[in-house]
Amino acid sequence: MVAVGYMDPGNWATDIQAGSEYGFALLWVVMLSGAAAIFLQMMAARLALVTGLDLAQLSRECYGPAGRVVQWLSAEVSIIACDIAEVLGCALAFKLLFGLALPWGVLLTALDTLIVLGLKGRGFRQIEAIVLGLILTMALCFAVQLALLPNDWRAVARGLLPNNPGHNLREALVVSLGIVGATIMPHNLYLHSSVVQTRRVIGSNGKINLAQTLAFTRVDTVVSLLIAMAINGALLVLAGSAFHAAGHTGVNDIEQAYKLIEPVAGGLASLLFGIALLASGQSSTLTGTIAGQVIMDGFLNLKIPCYQRRLITRTLALLPALAGVLWLGDGGIGQLLVWSQVLLSLQLPFAMWTLIRLARDPKRMGMHVSGWPTELAAWGLFALITGANIGLVLG
Repeated sequence: MVAVGYMDPGNWATDIQAGSEYGFALLWVVMLSGAAAIFLQMMAARLALVTGLDLAQLSRECYGPAGRVVQWLSAEVSIIACDIAEVLGCALAFKLLFGLALPWGVLLTALDTLIVLGLKGRGFRQIEAIVLGLILTMALCFAVQLALLPNDWRAVARGLLPNNPGHNLREALVVSLGIVGATIMPHNLYLHSSVVQTRRVIGSNGKINLAQTLAFTRVDTVVSLLIAMAINGALLVLAGSAFHAAGHTGVNDIEQAYKLIEPVAGGLASLLFGIALLASGQSSTLTGTIAGQVIMDGFLNLKIPCYQRRLITRTLALLPALAGVLWLGDGGIGQLLVWSQVLLSLQLPFAMWTLIRLARDPKRMGMHVSGWPTELAAWGLFALITGANIGLVLG
């Protein structure tokens, strides 16, 4: 459920632009962001399992009315920004696969509320099974596409080490922050802290076996997010091999990538590209809806039906997405997608601040309080992301 959020159309846009413009030079950013996501998600899961409350509920307890509203609005902005990427990604998929004009494709995405209605009353396991099928579809599509391309694996390996991309450093910072926002996603921290509580292991005495639950959760989180990291890395390598290596360094949107990949890797690769994009947008739709419910319930203690939550979020995303398409035209979609992910990066410190402070609170965590190495790493990550965000805003 959580891992699929790291494979949405926003990831596609940032990885494609990074790969086409900088080759494999920013691959280390994808890997570092994936490692940071694993680290923070394990912190969120541990916090939730020990306290019995999700991150949004704990935030409501810790902050006064003003602080609570700021945190809630930040989380809602991140969900809307993510949903804008899903709207644009699905609209692009409809255009690439069926020739549907982008404005009509944007409007057609409103119908995915029917998917949510169809899943009404289903448990997490059934929804997870659907999402798993979509993830496997994306993984298979990318595996076949990589197999069809000539890849310089030595250059790929060099990209795993931090390096200077060589030109246009501000643009590299924008793309890098887009990768960070698209990979970690602040609202996914709230989502994971909620859904992980369905993973509790009951011991022979009828009580929760916390040690075993935490162990299973660690394995589940690491494996799931490593798959997401691999898919994101594969997408950047695909763009680097198909476009940058061939001299197409200006590919900054998904439609350009779709059109250019066919002469390089054949019609099958371009078809799989479009199918994977559609699967990406639809799978992220499901997780975004549930994250929205968790955040609204946790911060405001307000419960509304799933389809109403979906309708609100999708409406708020449709308006800027449609305005962007009509104003900028088809060629502006790539930048809209990248900047929607940069907006996620800007919201990330709000969720991280609360998570790190709560995880080191001995009154709540007891013997499971974060040790100093974990706390040092967490605050270092917070400082790095916040500093990069400030550098972008002031630069």
